[in-house]
Amino acid sequence: MIRSRLITGLIAVAALVGLAGAAPQHMTPRDDPPPPAPELRVPQGRVLLESDFRSHGSLEHWSPDKSGVWSVAHGALKAELPDKKQARSLIYAGSEDWSQYAVDLDVCQTRGVDKGVAVHVLGGRGVAVDLRGPGYHDVLLHLQEVPAGHALVHNDNFVWHHLRVETLDGRFRVFVDGRLVLAEIDKRGSFPRGRIALAAYTGGAGRCTVYYDNVVVTALR
Repeated sequence: MIRSRLITGLIAVAALVGLAGAAPQHMTPRDDPPPPAPELRVPQGRVLLESDFRSHGSLEHWSPDKSGVWSVAHGALKAELPDKKQARSLIYAGSEDWSQYAVDLDVCQTRGVDKGVAVHVLGGRGVAVDLRGPGYHDVLLHLQEVPAGHALVHNDNFVWHHLRVETLDGRFRVFVDGRLVLAEIDKRGSFPRGRIALAAYTGGAGRCTVYYDNVVVTALR
């Protein structure tokens, strides 16, 4: 299945660099809502996908890999996993023919460590960005299983962050809250095109409740 291999490159590989020993966290109740999400900001460019879950309270245009994880709640896309280690799920959108594009989204985790987005997802492979919170406070970039970048980014739970990932001519750039934190090139050209996926992952912390909102994909060419 697509999700099994993609997760290897997306978030599960983060366990190899220490997630299994994640720092203890406050056990936030499952029903604690996130703060209000920022307003939708549509970047310049031709819009390929726009999901403002406050306006369109449904999963139209999105395809989850399993039932019972993804829903619309508190005006955002919510993913909640069982409290057990290494549980995971992905939700997909877009076209496998997309190539030169940018993904903008807002993300807020209320329970757990990991959340992220994959781009150029095609045939079970993809380029993954993992924004990690308490215990790590960093962002990772993986070209499938291969680590391609790492940067420190302070990222508390119950705080919305804006994530932007650009894919252009084999170069992948990652912005967090408007600041460029990673820029890497796929020298082999192994990931020329593909759709996007959002991720939920419990990792070694054994819990995950995460919210996504204001997902916009724009063409760069």
